[in-house]
Amino acid sequence: QIVEDGGGLVQPGGSLRLSCAVPGFSLVHYAVGWFRQAPGKEHEGISCISSNGRSAYYADSVKGRFTISRDYTKNIVYLQMNSLRPEDTAVYDCRADWECDLHTRSPGIFGSWGQGTHVTVSS
Repeated sequence: QIVEDGGGLVQPGGSLRLSCAVPGFSLVHYAVGWFRQAPGKEHEGISCISSNGRSAYYADSVKGRFTISRDYTKNIVYLQMNSLRPEDTAVYDCRADWECDLHTRSPGIFGSWGQGTHVTVSS
């Protein structure tokens, strides 16, 4: 079961760091992507990192503000979110798969999306 954490309430311009992990399962061979769904909007792929960590991809909406990284020793993928805006308010979740794909609707190798973590950007 994939587990996302790190969400919360933050003021515009603030930062949060989200984490994605699968307890007891190694993500080292998989690409990991972050997605989000805002109220009334479709599920959106926003960032992905390749299995070897050498390639990272970002949606235009977050480029320059969000950074994806992975810690192989801790088996965690992070999403550092800076300069947050009210329109970043959403439930954020992650998926693991063989390749990065920000346009997929598939939940990836685990067959279902995790619980997600809520991010609210508001003053």
